[in-house]
Amino acid sequence: MVATFQQFVTQLQLEPEVAKNKQKIGILGGTFNPPHIGHLIIAEQVADKLGLDKVYFMPNAKPPHVDYKAAINPIDRARMVQAAIIGNSRFDIEPLEVQRGGKSYTYNTMLQLKLEHPNYEYYFIIGGDEVAYLKTWYRIDDLLKLVKFVGVNRPGQVKESAYPVLWVDVPDLMINSTDIRQRISHHQSVRYLVPDLVAAYIVENGLYLNDR
Repeated sequence: MVATFQQFVTQLQLEPEVAKNKQKIGILGGTFNPPHIGHLIIAEQVADKLGLDKVYFMPNAKPPHVDYKAAINPIDRARMVQAAIIGNSRFDIEPLEVQRGGKSYTYNTMLQLKLEHPNYEYYFIIGGDEVAYLKTWYRIDDLLKLVKFVGVNRPGQVKESAYPVLWVDVPDLMINSTDIRQRISHHQSVRYLVPDLVAAYIVENGLYLNDR
């Protein structure tokens, strides 16, 4: 059954007890192609500074952006996320979008998660450069009723938005998945850029060797 916004509103009206047992849950969505140290640092810093109980890494199946570039199989990306977060009890994976398949619209995903976990207060973590594009997000006004947006600020970025955004400063490590894929395709080291278990998974499965 497809979740509706009215179901969410009705559930809140019927469950006043929910507010008593709130948990602060972060969601870090992305393609994670592959997940790297920068993703882990962002999640750890936001969790620490906002006092989150948990951060769920949520790999998408296929992002809805018009400039989407083909990523590897979402199952491989989800497995790499699982490998990346081993050892941190505050991290976990949210596989909903991978399991559902197709284009991943944040509103649809968060509505379903909110219905399944009404006691979770969701903090959706995005890069500071993504904040400017919130106006283009599907059903953004309704989405704002489901989550609080957290903008991860980088040096030199302006902390401005027409929407309510919590800003968190994190170290700027200049690590990105595109560079990592290119390094792998040229047989260059990515040690210390990705967790060791992620690097092992990439080697074992021969990933990104043709990414040029």
